[in-house]
Amino acid sequence: MKILLAAFPVLCSILCSVSSPVVHVRPGQTDTVHYPEETHFRNVQQLTFGGDNAEAYWSYDGKSLVFQRTSVKDGIPCDQIFYGKVPAPGEPFVYKRISSGKGRTTCPFFTKDNRHIIYASTHENADTCPPLPDRSRYGNKYIWPVYSSYDIYMADLEGKIVRKLTDTPGYDAEATLSPDGKKMLFTSMRNGDLDLYVMDLQNGKVVQVTNTPGYDGGAWFSRDGKKILWRASRPQSEAELTEYKALLKDGLVAPTQMELFIANADGSDARQITSLGQANWAPNFLPDGNVIFCSNHEYKRGFPFNMYTLHAEGTHLQKISHDKSFDAFPMFSPDGKRIVFCSNRNNGGTRDTNIFVADYNE
Repeated sequence: MKILLAAFPVLCSILCSVSSPVVHVRPGQTDTVHYPEETHFRNVQQLTFGGDNAEAYWSYDGKSLVFQRTSVKDGIPCDQIFYGKVPAPGEPFVYKRISSGKGRTTCPFFTKDNRHIIYASTHENADTCPPLPDRSRYGNKYIWPVYSSYDIYMADLEGKIVRKLTDTPGYDAEATLSPDGKKMLFTSMRNGDLDLYVMDLQNGKVVQVTNTPGYDGGAWFSRDGKKILWRASRPQSEAELTEYKALLKDGLVAPTQMELFIANADGSDARQITSLGQANWAPNFLPDGNVIFCSNHEYKRGFPFNMYTLHAEGTHLQKISHDKSFDAFPMFSPDGKRIVFCSNRNNGGTRDTNIFVADYNE
């Protein structure tokens, strides 16, 4: 699930592989697709231009991307699912909508055959976008909804839904697949809390893999399928737990305090690998089995968000992105040579979040 984007006053058409990446958009403001400090990135290419584009993830063959997009001016009032082939440098990114345009959708992911997408949607509940929460009722705390009408579906690349994967009361979303494409890792509230589950896509059998009070989500399998990595809130005091449960009863969570956890694929040997404070989220595995994630832990005001790498043991923290507002949702291509991420960079001072791809240097 996309989180935290709307919380900032500044939250990305073709610029690619620029030799002089700084573009002056108006006096006193500088925009860029690539900051000099970002030594791990080469040949940064901006794929989208305008709107709120997020959670862009590679197909298994590394040729396509699927993502969610909101653009009110284009008639997309809340997130819908799109996909397109990754263009060659200098070519435009051509994409099309897969979801129906009804309800709200989130968390798309390619299947192993590269011909289908899984994603969560509220469209069976209503054609319209579900309402946003009234934050004034909760002391203007930053909160986001976990709509009970979300279920997970599989669709082909023409948008035809071929299978409904979940059908239980409460939130089901945030799904990713194992490297062999046979298992789906997702977040569900079917047992009263936001926990992680693994579904065998062949027989539909579901196993719960977390059971500690607090939100567990945004989970990924490692490249060998042996580990899982996710973000979690862990209310410590009785007051924190009471608040968490009260929000959850209203279909809400406050994603401002989260740390990263890693475990075996069955949920055993779970351990916390960050203790940075604030919001640490959007984790994923590096090609070598270590971790990349997004965090605002350096900034007491809650932003910017940047991307960091970390050894799987929780050591060797390194900052790798340097936008002054928002960098997140990293995923490496199947060959490990390229990275896709979403950022507010080069948006001309708007709130637009765009998709970028780059070659990646260790």
